[in-house]
Amino acid sequence: MQKVAIRQYAYCLNHVPELSYYYGNTPFWERNNKGESEYLASLSKFMRTYDDAIRYAPNQAFIGGISLKDLEAHETPWYEKPLKEASRFGRFGEIMPEDEFLGLMDICDVFDIIWLEGSFSGKVREKLQAHPLMNQNILQRLEKGHTADEIEQEIEEGSALPLYFDGRIIGCCRKAHEFDECLSSYVLLENIACKAGGVLALLHLLNNAKMKPEEVDFIIECSEEAAGDMNQRGGGNFAKSIGEIVGCVNASGCDVRGFCAGPVYALINAAAQVASCIRKNVVVLAGGAVPKLYMNSRDHVKKGMPALEDALGNFAILLAPEDGVTPVMRLDAIGKHSVGAGASPQAITEALVYEPLKRVGLNFLDIDKYAAELQNPEITLPAGAGNVPEANFKMIAALAVMKKELDKAGMNDFIRQRGMPGFAPTQGHIPSGVPFIGHACEDIKEGKMKRAMIIGKGSLFLARLTNLSDGASFIIEFPSPIAQKEEGLISKDEIRDTILEVLADLADTLKGAGAK
Repeated sequence: MQKVAIRQYAYCLNHVPELSYYYGNTPFWERNNKGESEYLASLSKFMRTYDDAIRYAPNQAFIGGISLKDLEAHETPWYEKPLKEASRFGRFGEIMPEDEFLGLMDICDVFDIIWLEGSFSGKVREKLQAHPLMNQNILQRLEKGHTADEIEQEIEEGSALPLYFDGRIIGCCRKAHEFDECLSSYVLLENIACKAGGVLALLHLLNNAKMKPEEVDFIIECSEEAAGDMNQRGGGNFAKSIGEIVGCVNASGCDVRGFCAGPVYALINAAAQVASCIRKNVVVLAGGAVPKLYMNSRDHVKKGMPALEDALGNFAILLAPEDGVTPVMRLDAIGKHSVGAGASPQAITEALVYEPLKRVGLNFLDIDKYAAELQNPEITLPAGAGNVPEANFKMIAALAVMKKELDKAGMNDFIRQRGMPGFAPTQGHIPSGVPFIGHACEDIKEGKMKRAMIIGKGSLFLARLTNLSDGASFIIEFPSPIAQKEEGLISKDEIRDTILEVLADLADTLKGAGAK
């Protein structure tokens, strides 16, 4: 079984404060149950501008605009200390403004669900035409638009949800069935937004990899959304629908779900396909979750701080056969949280960290960085959820002490050196270790790090089917010298030269035999 290279990666954010304000789950149900309450009136005063979002240090860390070392060194609270210099585009992707994202949602709609007002659509078209990754095949999908009267009628009579930009209605999201809740306007809004985020991440991935869409063989989508109708609520398929928009005509695809552990499961699934030579180029990707926007905003508003959950996170990762240069996933050290493992933090950490390390003869100190649940603590601390990444690193350090691989006096250094600040949006699947893959691979390629562990953990009890927790993990490392040597031995040029040498020797032998 061959090893699997993490060939490329992309991370993007869609800054959508008005989608957050109207359709994030917390404000959406507050408005439905209590009308325009005091909380909602206060929330409107704590919404961030696009410039605020760009200059927010964790956002730049997510898209690769700054390193995690720079983020850690940056003065806190981060929301009060914006970066002096920041760009829309980073090493891994971009932060897209809300008007362009609404346009991208319309581009991704193939059933006339999203309606945009004509003048707004025209302005967005001009902006997207200037985007370096929006080709003509994609842009031609953007509708010319509807009149304001048509949109108003659809909202009043057709149960469509209004879409806002700059405080005014610029479109709507329609329902697709008279009474099917799975095809209601709200569910379709979150699904199309998730799809659009996946499309943006895939466009950046292909650009980063200098790869044509036709070269993608398979796509696995691993968000927490469910696409279907009332007869098959989560049938899918986000993956193929994203590939269709981007032009991956030779790819198939499917959706993988596992709550917050979904992305790690999807990457293991993809790696198995590549390692077994079933497929060559497999992309794992996910868009963000609209319901989780402004999820903790009530607590943020109470504390007089900006509502920080105003961006949809999305990512895409390309796996391919090992090339001797690119960091690889080790398939002999996959961690799993089995049914009988237990749900305590210690049991989960032992299953996902200690057991896979022990299996391949490594110890806790052989991993340079651990990445698990990388939620931004500035979002979770005010809501009473604590610093989630730090809690994970403390548990890993404590287990290392229990296994006598670390002195208790060294715990703080272990946490500081092998942990990292949380920097990802709180959208379940997005922070689950995967945002670190880009930073880890870059550091490994530059010789700054040898090995990292990516950990995804899930909360299965959310589905009300079981009280079990869930999780999976894998190790990333630089390819071994043996792998590099093997890669050189099978190059086409060397195979050709070897064959020519053998034929020349054979010819000389035959000549000698003839002379005798």
